[in-house]
Amino acid sequence: MPLTNPWLSEPTPTNRLPRQRLDERILNLLSSQNMCVLATTGPEGPLATPVRYYSLDFAVMFTASPRSPKLRNIAGDPRVSVGIFAPLVGLASSRGAQLFGEARVLPPEHPERDHYWDAFRWENEHAERGRSLSEPPSDTLVVIEPNRIVYTEHWLRREGFAARQLWKRPSPSKSSQEKAN
Repeated sequence: MPLTNPWLSEPTPTNRLPRQRLDERILNLLSSQNMCVLATTGPEGPLATPVRYYSLDFAVMFTASPRSPKLRNIAGDPRVSVGIFAPLVGLASSRGAQLFGEARVLPPEHPERDHYWDAFRWENEHAERGRSLSEPPSDTLVVIEPNRIVYTEHWLRREGFAARQLWKRPSPSKSSQEKAN
């Protein structure tokens, strides 16, 4: 039987992608998908919720009702994990990311909300619900700026790189810290 992707049966490479290429691949995945699974933990245990998201750089964001189970869980423990994946056709097309960080809940009056809100395409949701497009909503915005990302793409094996790549948010440089003080 012929192998469609013989490089999948070869020894698994362990090489790391250069940071700039890894950043580009993660950003491509985040901007080409719009659904994620948000994992939170609450008093009754773990909760995995499918959520439509938007991205801005490495941040993912979504709106949520303040009374929703996911926001109640985030209020008790802001540590979250987000799973994002591209449609799977076979092992060669396997591509996804697990983002780890703390969720920040930005109510309408929060000073940082506008920075993220500019990238949030609220018009789509308003059109779906038959709401006016003349006034943006004042929904609660949840933002996750990941500290760590586990990126998986089996196609990388074809180029001699490990299918699983680890990304960590760069530590602020000393000059950045001095500017902040």
